[in-house]
Amino acid sequence: MKNGYLKFEQIGMSFRRGRIATEVLRDIDLTIAQGEFVSLIGHSGCGKSTLLNILGGLLKSTRGEVFLESKVVDEPGPDRAIVFQNHSLLPWLTVYGNVAIAVDKVFGATKSKSERHDWVMHNLELVQMAQARDKRPHEISGGMKQRVGIARALAMQPKVLLMDEPFGALDALTRAHLQDSVMEIHAKLGNTVMMITHDVDEAVLLSDRVVMMTNGPSATIGEVLTIDLPRPRRRLELATDPEYARCRAAVLEFLYARHRVPARAAA
Repeated sequence: MKNGYLKFEQIGMSFRRGRIATEVLRDIDLTIAQGEFVSLIGHSGCGKSTLLNILGGLLKSTRGEVFLESKVVDEPGPDRAIVFQNHSLLPWLTVYGNVAIAVDKVFGATKSKSERHDWVMHNLELVQMAQARDKRPHEISGGMKQRVGIARALAMQPKVLLMDEPFGALDALTRAHLQDSVMEIHAKLGNTVMMITHDVDEAVLLSDRVVMMTNGPSATIGEVLTIDLPRPRRRLELATDPEYARCRAAVLEFLYARHRVPARAAA
């Protein structure tokens, strides 16, 4: 893996309302290697989505810079695709059309019509949605909609896939199936992924590292935990794996006992 592929350097973010400024993030330093799967976890209000939106180019940080392949990130671009908790599919387009619209935007000048068609179908097959290509969003389940959203993001061939609680609105069984699908896709493509989650088991199952955020305001990175579990990972086997249990306990302990350590240490 290539080190320093994605870097957050001294990121700070404040929002101002009138004369009152609220500091959301402070001194965020993080380096992510190419092909790494990193999860952000922390209590609500700790700035996880703000950090993801800065990387996505949707927000400009008050301080610091984000670098992707040594280039400053300061606006949205197809090299960073975002999958939100809400699938954000266009209701008047079919499953195929919702992916094709992104493919046409990114590759309209570089791929022929037939190549773009093949690429749309390839990405629908990746998420096991090719059979539903002609259905519209209201005709498919929540989990299927989210699969289409993931296919649309992957079809842009982003350098970094950003996922903001992508499974948060799904039932437990659908969530588990999609987690398994994301692991399979990540193993196949070797893409770089940054995901926000509130789910400790999800973070440990999917990630190479879990970045644990302190409570806001002025949230920062409290700890980074390396998940030393071989891939492919199978959830039934991990249920009794001592390393999985250790990692899970470490994240839980941070979230519920030590999430204020940096603030206390600075006092």
